[in-house]
Amino acid sequence: MSVLKHDFFPLDLKLLLIDSKLDGCVSVQVEQSEEETLFLLDLANKEDMIKGVVGWIDLRSANIISRLQHFSQFKKLKGFRHIVQAEPDNEFMLRKDFCNGIKALKDFNFTYDILIYPKHLEVALKFVSLFPDQSFVIDHMAKPLIKKGELDGWQKEMHALASFENVFCKVSGMVTEASWNSWKERDFTPYLDLVFEAFGTKRMMYGSDWPVCLLAASYKSQLSIVENYIASFSETEKSDVMGRNAQRFYNL
Repeated sequence: MSVLKHDFFPLDLKLLLIDSKLDGCVSVQVEQSEEETLFLLDLANKEDMIKGVVGWIDLRSANIISRLQHFSQFKKLKGFRHIVQAEPDNEFMLRKDFCNGIKALKDFNFTYDILIYPKHLEVALKFVSLFPDQSFVIDHMAKPLIKKGELDGWQKEMHALASFENVFCKVSGMVTEASWNSWKERDFTPYLDLVFEAFGTKRMMYGSDWPVCLLAASYKSQLSIVENYIASFSETEKSDVMGRNAQRFYNL
């Protein structure tokens, strides 16, 4: 994990984006604190390449409306995420207080990123069905067990999630779910086939998962997996996956 044990700042990413011919990014939370959300917003205000921020707020708070009202003043704040994958309760997303917070997001035009493991997919289906008008995106394709080559269960549940038109999917985080030191691009093909067939090119968006991706791949290497997979797509489809869907989803 030593590769991650130092500070990463916008300039580190800016050079990678320029080299990869990408116009900008959305910065997504890693710490569950309002302090980090404000830190990311400050960076976004200083760096035009950061087009939006997905922050954190305690969606379980009894004061959720007032907190959302406070954060609605920040134009680059586009949505929120909770690290559900780390919660000991597998049905955390169905908690009454959490759902109360999710219910409030739509009135402020905020999105919600769903960060889960395959074991949470059945609960995620119940969860999204409760909020048909809320914009959701599945982060990291729900982290399928690529290293083990497993598709069963994940495949069925992802298809079911894709039936909800308000649910998008990020093609990201794949390399760290594979064998870090020996993955091959073909390892990801069955998983990419499934999500693109299920969600279509209008609800899929590229994500780098930088800098966490550095555990298993350089920025360019993880980007190449997606670029090579969509190489035969139309130019419109490529543009949608590599940027326009994110612009539309996050209102960038």
